[in-house]
Amino acid sequence: MQLLSYLPYLLPLCVLVNAQDTDINLVKYTVETANIPFDLGIFFDPTDLLEVTFPQNGTALSITLKAGDFLNQNQTGGPPTFALTGSAGTGPFVVAAVDPDAPTPVNPTEAQIRHFLGGDFTAGADGTLTNSTPAISEFLQPNPPLTSTAHRYIFLVFEQSDEFSSQTLVTPETSRDDFNISAFAAATGLGNPIAGTFMEVWPVNSPTPPDV
Repeated sequence: MQLLSYLPYLLPLCVLVNAQDTDINLVKYTVETANIPFDLGIFFDPTDLLEVTFPQNGTALSITLKAGDFLNQNQTGGPPTFALTGSAGTGPFVVAAVDPDAPTPVNPTEAQIRHFLGGDFTAGADGTLTNSTPAISEFLQPNPPLTSTAHRYIFLVFEQSDEFSSQTLVTPETSRDDFNISAFAAATGLGNPIAGTFMEVWPVNSPTPPDV
């Protein structure tokens, strides 16, 4: 009987743990519906599915994103792992993550915040991405202000260019604020992303929306 009393709390978690995208057209639609291509200034026509998985500290569970998932801030400590499914081959790839809603979606004066930027990712036989060099910007956990609504956190994968390998526009010392992923991609020859997904994250201790 005690187990049954916990089912309303366990079922949403199970959905999150097992969720992942399987339909590339649905991912594209979900990303477009969230105004992400417009807000980032990118062209989004993915060839591959991106899987982003967050380990959950102190447990054996993990959360694999489905595009548009809502997460609480305390579920996003990471660092996440990445995997690709599709026709892109083995790489190398560049992975980026940005927040276009800082400090608040209605007043994004600090956007974009660069939450991750790394290159030299290659795909293993199962699609898992592993980078052979340190990230330029290590993963920064989402931290929307308590006065804000949920922020979108967008993960994108690009085919790595020769220009990226030698770029100095962004270094580990560069401010994470006021980043522009489309301008950076253009300046470093990355072109359009080949895969992407996103999550919406509520401030710490916010109640998870009931439809998650």
